[in-house]
Amino acid sequence: MGSIADFLSALPPQMRDPVAFAIPFFLLLLIIEWTAARKLEHTEQMSTRPVGDEQRPPPGAYLTRDSYASINMGLVSIVTTAAWKALALLAYAAIFAYVAPWQLPADAWYTWVIALFGVDLLFYLYHRTAHRVRLIWATHQAHHSSEYFNFATALRQKWNNSGEIVAWLPLPLLGVPPWIVFASFSLNLIYQFWVHTEHIDKLWRPFEFVFNTPSHHRVHHGRDQIYLDKNYAGILIIWDRMFGTFQPEIERPNYGLTKPVDTFNIWRLQFREYAAIIADVRGASRWRDKLGFTFGPPGWEPRTAARDVSAADSVV
Repeated sequence: MGSIADFLSALPPQMRDPVAFAIPFFLLLLIIEWTAARKLEHTEQMSTRPVGDEQRPPPGAYLTRDSYASINMGLVSIVTTAAWKALALLAYAAIFAYVAPWQLPADAWYTWVIALFGVDLLFYLYHRTAHRVRLIWATHQAHHSSEYFNFATALRQKWNNSGEIVAWLPLPLLGVPPWIVFASFSLNLIYQFWVHTEHIDKLWRPFEFVFNTPSHHRVHHGRDQIYLDKNYAGILIIWDRMFGTFQPEIERPNYGLTKPVDTFNIWRLQFREYAAIIADVRGASRWRDKLGFTFGPPGWEPRTAARDVSAADSVV
């Protein structure tokens, strides 16, 4: 592991993120999949499909406007993620230097094992929270807004990484060097790219049991009731199996949000949920309702007086 550390430390700071090296491969795989879809006439077949139409896209389809929206969100995400990491570096460095009870050596294999497993477990916990707390869901929902599932969808990333920055705090506190934390999450993110496809069926059963795969992640992007809030894994699906959130793929999912969005505008896709939260909070008269609209699960609604009376009657 020392050679890896020496190699990365010798690079200019802006080139030390493994994602920067992976981008050409992302684009290559996207082009290959997109070309295959065009060969199958999926793109032409769906090019006039109105947003929100109940007709399902065929497997592996691309819609040009949808893909451009995803790619553009990914390009902006590169900049915003770098900014968030720059802020996090200050906090992580201070925690690592002054708070951590020990400092793990960057050239030790076990440091990387702790970092990779730690990032993956913390990603699972953060990702699950993001689906259950509306304010954090607002940062994540854009990734789920596409009704298509392909490599372009993998690039439809959030611009607000503040939740993940907080989620990683235990690692520098445990003495993991900050740059290894960032490198480990980048590797985690790179792994997650390939699971965004319908062109790969279920894999070897032992692999499916341990690792996140396209089949598992298709479930996560499904808006069908059986698939909601399932399969939060980054690399290892064992977290979902351990904590009761695993769901196998039974039939092809319907993708996207439960309330489809009728736009390809990347600004609206990113910030629409924030605007909805503000509107709901302003319209609420009770503080508990304001808090519910902000920190309750997506779709949370206050209990009406009629429902309160009905609940009281049922108790009696």
